[in-house]
Amino acid sequence: MDKQVFEQLIPKYSLEQVSRNRSYLLDILELDRFHDQDITFALTPHRNDFYILLLVKEGGGRHWVDTVQYALKPDTFYFSTPQQVLIKEETQPLNGTLLRFTNEFLAIEDNQLLKKLLVIQNPHNGHELTLSAENVTFIEDIFTKMLVEYNQRHDLRNGMLFSYLRVLLIYLSRLYTEQLINNIPNDERRLLKKFVDLINEKYNQLHDVSAYADLLCISAGHLSKIIKQQSGKTGIQHIHERLMLEAKRLLLHTECSVKEIAFQLGFDDAPYFNRFFKRLARHTPAEYRKMTRKMYH
Repeated sequence: MDKQVFEQLIPKYSLEQVSRNRSYLLDILELDRFHDQDITFALTPHRNDFYILLLVKEGGGRHWVDTVQYALKPDTFYFSTPQQVLIKEETQPLNGTLLRFTNEFLAIEDNQLLKKLLVIQNPHNGHELTLSAENVTFIEDIFTKMLVEYNQRHDLRNGMLFSYLRVLLIYLSRLYTEQLINNIPNDERRLLKKFVDLINEKYNQLHDVSAYADLLCISAGHLSKIIKQQSGKTGIQHIHERLMLEAKRLLLHTECSVKEIAFQLGFDDAPYFNRFFKRLARHTPAEYRKMTRKMYH
């Protein structure tokens, strides 16, 4: 079973499926409650084939992103990227603004800048940004302008929306850097990002640091040293964490056997995968599946 087919075991929804206007590029709307019929807030595990930006002004609720539970809080910003698995657990009255857009919308301009921004790349698998009063004012102003442009349907609407989105994503990426990275980018930081990007691309094929060092055209020893300095974790820890993230996603959200999951993640030997998982999670894959599913009910 290849990676693409395997990922389809967790439903993935397009923007056209969830948008009230059947938009396939971008939509934005004000929320005065959770929209129970909106797949974005589905009660079943799913991925979205689009990005979500959500400013919560009032209200709350609980939901899961991958294996992490979040309680929605006022004056907080939430975001998700297409690879993350989402599920709504509990709803409460909610006021805020919801923006959803696709990779196709990002490609309107022949410019790769936006796709490289941290809030789009999401190397730390983040979901939540805490906002100051100044942050809230800035983001609300951008959203207000986007809502006016979206609803009035002027000529060159997409170009205008793209311009607002560009400013918003750059602003959010600065917050991402402050809250999730806390380091000024430099050559060594960029090497860490390349390493993490490669892991996200090849985690089910390459399991050792030397293989990634070969792709980056540096020695394994040098790569390991830089990764440890920049992140506080070893290269093999990064690789194992990505494998564990995907293993937990699949154990929690699919009915695939442990053997199938092991094979998908690049383990030739299912018993070895069981030992690997238990060493890092302190539970066998079967125990983890049973334990975490109880938390949903």
